[in-house]
Amino acid sequence: MRSCIYRLCLLIYFFFCLYPLVFCQLASNQKQLMINISQQLGISNSPWNSTKEPNPCRWEGVTCNIPLNNSIVSLSLSGFGLSTSNFLPMFCQIDSLQSLNLSNNILVSIPVEFFNSCGRIDGLKSLDFSNNKLVGSLPTFHKFVGLESLDFSFNSLSGSINSQLNDLSALKILHLVLSKNNFTGPIPTEIGIYQNLVRIDLSFNSLSGQIPASIGNLTKLQVLILSSNKLTGLIPATLSSITTLRRFSANQNKFVGSIPSNITKFLSILDLSYNNLIGGIPWDFLSPSNLQTVDLSYNRLEGPIPGRMSSSLIRLRLGSNSLSGPISSIDFASLKNLMYLELETNSFTGMIPPEIGSCSKLALLNLAQNQLNGTLPVELFNLTNLQVLKLQLNKVGGEIPSQIGQLRMLSVLNISWNSLNGIIPSSISNFRNLVNLNLQGNNLTGPIPDQISNLNSLLEIQLGENKLSSKIPSMPLNLQISLNLSWNLFEGPIPKTLSGLFSLEVLDLSNNKFSGEIPDFLLGLSSLKQLILSNNLLSGVIPKFSQHVSVNTSGNPGLQNATTNYPVSSNKRTRIAVTILSTIAAAVLAIGLVAITDLLIRKYIHKTERILR
Repeated sequence: MRSCIYRLCLLIYFFFCLYPLVFCQLASNQKQLMINISQQLGISNSPWNSTKEPNPCRWEGVTCNIPLNNSIVSLSLSGFGLSTSNFLPMFCQIDSLQSLNLSNNILVSIPVEFFNSCGRIDGLKSLDFSNNKLVGSLPTFHKFVGLESLDFSFNSLSGSINSQLNDLSALKILHLVLSKNNFTGPIPTEIGIYQNLVRIDLSFNSLSGQIPASIGNLTKLQVLILSSNKLTGLIPATLSSITTLRRFSANQNKFVGSIPSNITKFLSILDLSYNNLIGGIPWDFLSPSNLQTVDLSYNRLEGPIPGRMSSSLIRLRLGSNSLSGPISSIDFASLKNLMYLELETNSFTGMIPPEIGSCSKLALLNLAQNQLNGTLPVELFNLTNLQVLKLQLNKVGGEIPSQIGQLRMLSVLNISWNSLNGIIPSSISNFRNLVNLNLQGNNLTGPIPDQISNLNSLLEIQLGENKLSSKIPSMPLNLQISLNLSWNLFEGPIPKTLSGLFSLEVLDLSNNKFSGEIPDFLLGLSSLKQLILSNNLLSGVIPKFSQHVSVNTSGNPGLQNATTNYPVSSNKRTRIAVTILSTIAAAVLAIGLVAITDLLIRKYIHKTERILR
């Protein structure tokens, strides 16, 4: 028994040893063809190298149908750095080829012979020439009867897409991706005859005209992307009849009129942002169960926001419209999957509803530039996954609750230009991921918490136009963009706690009561581009900063330039005096020049008369 087991194990061992040698060998004709192709690629350090690896089935991007018939079924040369296309017709000799991927190269043309020869491969289903440098018109594909996926995105193809799509009418094409080219003209009205289409992406071209109503005949269509074109007219209501449609993106066009009420019935993703749509949002527009993403921002929509929303919603963007009314009408308790809520730059009123704290997955909340009032609800700080909180340019008052420190994931906090009062809570020390802190334009008082120095991710601090006072603590050494402490009540010498900000580009200490000399350590802030010290009580000589630093020291009567002993002032009386003195000096100089000229002329005349005598 033990002997039989040993023999069986030995047999299995030899099988796996011989498998690569016997079964994984490519048919001899295709092997030689692949070796010939590898020598024509024209690139150094080619991934296809028969010297290092004699079996092409083991080359990068090569997929073989083994052990069925030992033939090549898929080739991917994506990112090989190919610039020549002369070898492409050689691929047409691989009768078993089903997929050819030549994306992410620098090809500028495709030989005509490629289309004449490869069209005879009945099994060729996918062609990918995306992200190259192809120019001219879309090639002809009428011979590729088995083609299901065609991707020519991210090239520089041009011409009317109307005539070029007619060439595909006989194909069973499923995926048509022609985005990021230079195609012009309208979308052909005959597009409805391509019954097999599952995905259409014509984005980032210069297409014009309207979306043809016949597009509603594409009963298998799942994805329609028409973003960033010059399309006009109304959004066709026939789109709502495509029961398979899951994504419709037509942002950054010139569509007008109202939104068809049933267009979201079967959708998961809708993006109609950056158009000229008007009217209200239909009451059941956001309620379909499959709906996950809706972007209607940057239109001219008005009226209230529908309160009934799908529990599947992940992203809702309605910013930069003319929507109004309270946002408390939203049933936040049902939005358990909501991660991104952007309602900025509208005319919403009322308080920030406490119920918003039940959206536990929320990562971005933007309610900026509305007319919201009341106080910051404590429930807001239950959103422990929140990364971006923007509430600026509203009318929110009261103190900043200490519970704000629960938002440990915050990277951006902007509650500027409200009516907040009280102190900055020390719990901000929990914001270890915070990059941008903006509390400008409130009525905050007291000191800046010492704990701010622990926020090592901070790149920008905006605390201007408050009533902050006391000493300025050490700041995070990684500060880079700006430190703005202007229009507060700070006094005394400019503190040395600012001396280590070697990455800082803008420092604004203007409109405070800083006194004493401008410290030399400011000269050592090597990245500084703008230093604003105006309207303080500074005195002494202004240090000589490097030429790349813009320095504003106006409004400090006690300051003197380094080269003169005249005080630096920008008050009106001084400016008038300087203007008068300059005018008088100019007048005296002009009178002197006239007198000297007259004297010279008289001498010349007198000399001439003597010579004549």
